[in-house]
Amino acid sequence: MSNQVVSALFAGEATAGSQVTIDRALETVRTCLGMEVALLSQFVDENVVFRAVNAPGLEEYFGVGDAHLVEDTYCGQVVAGCVPQIIPHTGEHPVASQMRVTLEYNLGSYVGVPIRYEDGSLYGMFCCFATQPNKSLNERDLKMMEAFADLSTAHVLELTRSSCRETETRSRIAEVLERRDFSMAYQPIFDLRSLERIGFEALCRFRSVPYRSPHLWFNEAVATGQATELELAAIEMALEEFNRLPGGSYLSLNVSPATVLSEGLAPLLARVPGDRLVLELTEHARVADYDQLIARLGALRCTGIRIAIDDVGAGYSSLRHIVQIAPDFIKLDMSLTRDVDTNPARRSLAHALVHFSRETGAAIIAEGIEHEGEAEALKILGVRNGQGYFLGKPLPLDEALAQSDIGAATRLSA
Repeated sequence: MSNQVVSALFAGEATAGSQVTIDRALETVRTCLGMEVALLSQFVDENVVFRAVNAPGLEEYFGVGDAHLVEDTYCGQVVAGCVPQIIPHTGEHPVASQMRVTLEYNLGSYVGVPIRYEDGSLYGMFCCFATQPNKSLNERDLKMMEAFADLSTAHVLELTRSSCRETETRSRIAEVLERRDFSMAYQPIFDLRSLERIGFEALCRFRSVPYRSPHLWFNEAVATGQATELELAAIEMALEEFNRLPGGSYLSLNVSPATVLSEGLAPLLARVPGDRLVLELTEHARVADYDQLIARLGALRCTGIRIAIDDVGAGYSSLRHIVQIAPDFIKLDMSLTRDVDTNPARRSLAHALVHFSRETGAAIIAEGIEHEGEAEALKILGVRNGQGYFLGKPLPLDEALAQSDIGAATRLSA
């Protein structure tokens, strides 16, 4: 896993922790002040948007994401200096008593303090409401509210930065999709015994500067909800070269469970003969409903498409996929292939999966073969098919065809 991906995962955990801290602060201050609603708001253009809310029993009236015009809110009026930060009895204040929000929600008391960015500019407000007046509210309560607001400020800013990062990521991926700023590389797959080339795996390569790995692009697309769109765009580009593939060879396409369930995949695949396609099920998304996934894969299999489980041996999910889906191919992850000729533990696991494949009727494909010793060891174990830099690198199709015509046969027969 790359350092960039690890950083993204830790950032996600930090963001979740910040949200929990804010939620707890709202609940605590609401309870301590005897109020019914506590919320964190943000000023966004002409609106005040609720970013976090603690309002047991009143969620239908005060919800996360609700937006109100600035001038209609206490937040806006406090910032404008029209009402104070603490109002024990809204009915006794000339401005607060006539505000639409006071009348609509029957608000009787209010406490609110501003939250600011590091440069001093205003983010929003940390505030509490009650439907009844509370004449006991005083400066001490305001100081307590300020303390909780200060405690939450760092976490609020972390959420803001996270939101900005997500917006930037979403925009970056949208630009890549619009410009089709990626290309496809094709890596040959061989029968290790006959040296016959049996297929090609299509692999997406992005042209961004500085370079960012495909895994990072797809992981970010998952986080922003753009993964299916990006996968379909890559599949569409890969299929544009299909008619140039040698007769009899298949094209292997990477696809996540979520994209299998999308409405856009089947029409794309229908453009080419199904019996020359293999779908490699990846780990880009968790499977929430195996019955639904199996049904959709069944419909695709009826057209001749075969199914492979990718990255087997790298984690629990791929093994569960095998049991549930009964694939046509099992692809050994390079973590098992690497040094299989000298590492007894990896050789034993690979042997077990070969035995399993024989029992289930699936064919094994070893990924990541990088030298002759690995290729020979895999053949001895009974692995029939393989791919990797030793056999052929992922390249544009013209180069991949020229390379695979001479490369594997030369290396394996030497």
